[in-house]
Amino acid sequence: MSARTGRAAGTTTRRRVRARVEGTVQGVGFRPFVYRLAGELGLDGAVWNDARGAVVELEGDGGAVETFLVRLPREAPALASVERLVREEVPPTGERGFTIAASAAGDEPSAAVSPDAATCEDCLAELRNPDDRRFRYPFVNCTNCGPRFTIVRGVPYDRPLTTMAGFAMCARCQAEYEDPADRRFHAQPNACPVCGPQAWLADGHGRALDLDGQRDAVEAAAQALRDGLVVAVKGVGGFHLACRADDEGAVAVLRSRKHREDKPFALMACDLWGALALVALGAEEEALLVGRERPIVLAPRLERAPVAPSVAPGSTELGVMLPYSPLHHVLMEDFAGAGGSDGPPALVMTSGNVSDEPIAYGDEDALARLTPIADRFLLHDRPIHTRTDDSVVRVVDVGSARRPLVLRRSRGFVPASVTLPVPATRPVLACGAELKSTFCVAKGTHAWVSHHVGDLKNYETLVSFREGVEHFERLFAVAPEVVAHDLHPDYLSTGYALEREGVDLVGVQHHHAHLAACLAEHGERGPAVGAIYDGTGYGTDGTVWGGELLVGDLAGFERAGHLRPVRMPGGERAVREPWRMACAWLVEAYGPEPPLPAVLAPWVEPDRWGVIAELARTGFSSPVTTSAGRLFDAVAALCGLAPRVNYEGQAAVELEAAADASERGAYPLPISAGAEPPLELDARETVRAVAEDLARGTRLEAASARFHNGVAAASAHACATIAERHGLATVVLSGGVFQNRLLLERTAAALTAAGLRVLVPERLPPNDGGISYGQAAVAARRGVER
Repeated sequence: MSARTGRAAGTTTRRRVRARVEGTVQGVGFRPFVYRLAGELGLDGAVWNDARGAVVELEGDGGAVETFLVRLPREAPALASVERLVREEVPPTGERGFTIAASAAGDEPSAAVSPDAATCEDCLAELRNPDDRRFRYPFVNCTNCGPRFTIVRGVPYDRPLTTMAGFAMCARCQAEYEDPADRRFHAQPNACPVCGPQAWLADGHGRALDLDGQRDAVEAAAQALRDGLVVAVKGVGGFHLACRADDEGAVAVLRSRKHREDKPFALMACDLWGALALVALGAEEEALLVGRERPIVLAPRLERAPVAPSVAPGSTELGVMLPYSPLHHVLMEDFAGAGGSDGPPALVMTSGNVSDEPIAYGDEDALARLTPIADRFLLHDRPIHTRTDDSVVRVVDVGSARRPLVLRRSRGFVPASVTLPVPATRPVLACGAELKSTFCVAKGTHAWVSHHVGDLKNYETLVSFREGVEHFERLFAVAPEVVAHDLHPDYLSTGYALEREGVDLVGVQHHHAHLAACLAEHGERGPAVGAIYDGTGYGTDGTVWGGELLVGDLAGFERAGHLRPVRMPGGERAVREPWRMACAWLVEAYGPEPPLPAVLAPWVEPDRWGVIAELARTGFSSPVTTSAGRLFDAVAALCGLAPRVNYEGQAAVELEAAADASERGAYPLPISAGAEPPLELDARETVRAVAEDLARGTRLEAASARFHNGVAAASAHACATIAERHGLATVVLSGGVFQNRLLLERTAAALTAAGLRVLVPERLPPNDGGISYGQAAVAARRGVER
């Protein structure tokens, strides 16, 4: 055996192979890995990036070439993903040595861009080592970690096409960058205190403040936080607004200034041990917290958690994340004190915006919008190219396994592609819905779902949406020929789709898109039964759907069942004032003049109650809806929870939080027994049972649980009935209402007990954040039929 190559002596067959590698292979240490593997196997040649990924040319012993091609995808770096490897034989050149060549320009870009990745252990060791030249440097990174998507302006992923282009590397950083044996070889954001970005603490006018004896700006910011101030922190994908989590006064000030009355704030703990002092964590939650994506993880709050009451009012859970950038690590460790364990346990880290606006990500924008909120600004001069919120995940028990349920897919996950089971033969843009807006571009088998844009209800968010679409179209070289959109004529996303010129339009019904998204994510085409429960979706009959039982595949669907229709008194006002939905359901359950429940008397004048009952009876200014979300609102209001809401889904969140999980009783929810579809889930008896149980003095916790159990049992029975009629064995559970862990787990358990296979979204949210991908999957499938 040769000491250099490890291959048998006497093997002389020399071959040259060119291998094209597609996937996430840029900015993730892939070329240094190739260089080392080729050296280990004694192969000559070169590797380089181009617009489509990476190209490797290998020359040497034929057996060593084959070994290389087998090991390449198996042993690729942790952040890399080899999706396709195409090889071709080329004539040997006699080249000696292996090199990493300059990236090739030209061609149509299709290289996958890596998501931002949390700081690796090697970089953290440097960050904490007083003898290291990057000690306490807030922008330490390498090919295994650091910013990617948020700084990239184009492909191939090289420094000139990132926001680091303006920072010339010093000699020592340049040497690391050029050394294939160094973990910073071609790390595009590579920098140090001598040559890289800098941080400073500023007032609301952007003026640098005196550090007042602190070592640096981060330490000064930590002291400001310990003193109870609100600090705007520029992070990886935008600004956070931070304050002490254990200081009720500081949290109340932040709520007041941000105009965020009730919606829970996210927390950042210093480390896993700090998180364990706040919430109950299983192995799955711990893995999510420490993973490279570093999402916010929702978990049950501990009674002893040292957190101010107004951090998460009305919720039994806290959303916790760990530091994911060097700046966050230094800030949290300074905030907690020497050793990281003797100071306040956590910081509120909420989005840097006024409620309902996109997060701020540019310095000037942040100073303009956040000065009324923040006392101090922790700024830096590394530009952010794409604003990206934190992702949010919870763990659910479905199908005898605990698995993640993504509620918001953004930083750490985007822009990783999601495969389409039916390739898009023509490039597609899917525009999504309105709430929790995302868009999706697709070509071939690849679909790139955008970061969370926000609720598409104002000009600022529409501008962010448009800019995001343009960026994704450039980044992934998608020139849409087909544009898919929701059927709702008044959505801004629909309006944007209709403005696109020279494209074919594909309208996709809202709940069909939910069904298609879940099927396609699991690599399936259908057909399947779908229980799609949400707040609002425009139906094919022009009414507001939302409690839907569908039978469908990627191409189309039929409405096999739905919740009983009810009026929404005052239209959209009924969404903001759930007591109106309680009134409407009581009209359905008891007749035209239901008495005002005592629990609602502090909120509603009797005369006002009568007016709303009349709207529900006559239908004036009261559209019909089958929305499951509005039913949950009604029951929450009857329980005295959130008669008026300050954020979308608040009533349902508080109703779930109130439920006693040990309660096994269930309220009736009859299903129509007609021989022909659609079935109807008649919630009148359910509402009567809730109202009468509460009037008898039943505990709120028991009533909430019985309602959840009743909806779960009836939904499972209806799905099983439909599945039997159609000869199907698979049921999809999706839509924003199925973010409710109790409802999801009990519905899934009942379906599994009935012998049915259950699919739930995993990589994409069940809420409207997954709609754009479903639209793309439908457009791709219908394109095959052209």
